Amino acid sequence: MTTQIYALRPGQGPLVLSLPHTGTHIPRELRKAYLPRALASEDTDWHLERLYAFALDCDVTVMSACVSRYVIDVNRSLDGTPMYPGASNTELCPTRFFTGEPLYANGYAPDTAEIARRIACYWRPYRDSLATLLEATRARHGYAILWEGHSIRSRLPWLFEGKLPDLNLGTANGASCDPRLRTALVATMDKYPEFTRAVDGRFKGGDITRHFGRPAKHIHALQLEMCQSTYMNEAPPFAYLQERAQAVEPVLVEMLAAALAWRPRGT
Repeated sequence: MTTQIYALRPGQGPLVLSLPHTGTHIPRELRKAYLPRALASEDTDWHLERLYAFALDCDVTVMSACVSRYVIDVNRSLDGTPMYPGASNTELCPTRFFTGEPLYANGYAPDTAEIARRIACYWRPYRDSLATLLEATRARHGYAILWEGHSIRSRLPWLFEGKLPDLNLGTANGASCDPRLRTALVATMDKYPEFTRAVDGRFKGGDITRHFGRPAKHIHALQLEMCQSTYMNEAPPFAYLQERAQAVEPVLVEMLAAALAWRPRGT
């Protein structure tokens, strides 16, 4: 059986929404290598397709992963460089939960050959397809905006101290997008003081943001990492909480609208 790597809902607008950690599928042939706890894919970016459902009305292209990040993380680089030096990091093919415990049964972590196979089967198709989408978008509009949608539990001591801000905008310290776009998004976040926020703090954007964000080439990338506590229950079974989600959705709607209203100079 062929594994579906991602779902794609095409739009004609200048913004591509990438959701690289929404997948929960672990192929049957790999499942025996994991500890039973891992099969629930607890570190998924839960419910983001539902939270961002409004984007379809904005003619946004939405690309969402189907395969679990526990198989391979399409938001990590191939060279193994830590995303955040000096902090705990998960790898291209993660071997630990976000709580620090091992994912795999003893002796079953993927070796070099297995990692190479997963790169070919899962990582490259997602990244190559995303590159194609961005090129088509840039050709259509003269520029493209890549919005990386993420979410995470608000407290994970193995990864960061204390509680994470509710909204975390990452632009690789300003290198991955035009500064005027960054300013517009920050100004929108600031209109909602009920949500704590950070800009290029603990989360500055993953490898997708850093790799594809090339303002000089008219591709502008950013990441929004949200605390899952803003829209769902962070404990299993990770239920979507409609009332909470309705409170945070206006922030997302207005931020996305600000991105769509922005235009590079000269276009």
